[in-house]
Amino acid sequence: MAQELPELPSEAFSKRDRSPDPLFYAQPRLVTHIDAAAIAAVTDLYRAVIPSGCVVLDLMSSWISHLPDEIAYESVIGHGLNATELTANPRLARHFVQDLNAQPHLPLDTASVDAALICVSVQYLQRPVEVLSELVRVLRPGAPVVISFSNRCFPTKAVAIWGALDGTGHAELVRLYLQSAGFASVDTHVLKPEGASGDPLTAVVGWTASG
Repeated sequence: MAQELPELPSEAFSKRDRSPDPLFYAQPRLVTHIDAAAIAAVTDLYRAVIPSGCVVLDLMSSWISHLPDEIAYESVIGHGLNATELTANPRLARHFVQDLNAQPHLPLDTASVDAALICVSVQYLQRPVEVLSELVRVLRPGAPVVISFSNRCFPTKAVAIWGALDGTGHAELVRLYLQSAGFASVDTHVLKPEGASGDPLTAVVGWTASG
């Protein structure tokens, strides 16, 4: 499944668990997937990067979005694979359920979103360039996508190349995804370094062209 990135090995996007993803996520998981310090770090980055009063797309979301409580947004649109989790998320104005590995096209208008988030989930994408190209389409000019990740995941559902890389490799891989999808600029932020106490956390931020 590496056709969109031919420089990667042919099995780069295979998974140990090849069953459809909606089956794996059918049972709600109302838990956090990173520790409190990592959550605080990603919230601080959202506070710095995402302006108030904007339309936010929380892609591959859950029952919590980690957005700053004190900042009001025009709308937060959630996406995920479990309707119960999304319904429980108090920040979402609306949501949709969709398997991006089966259908990467987003049911959103072109240039209708001011910022996008993918928090500790990018490792599960088997068609990352297609999905991120869709984000280029739906984001407005000069808009960011914030992709954050740690060293924790569901290993049977992460793509093979993710499991083969360390934290630095993960950041370079996400940078490759974003550049291949057409983001105009890409920045890497080490929010909590590996080797420190608690969960490490890195974010790679892609920006669409200013227009």
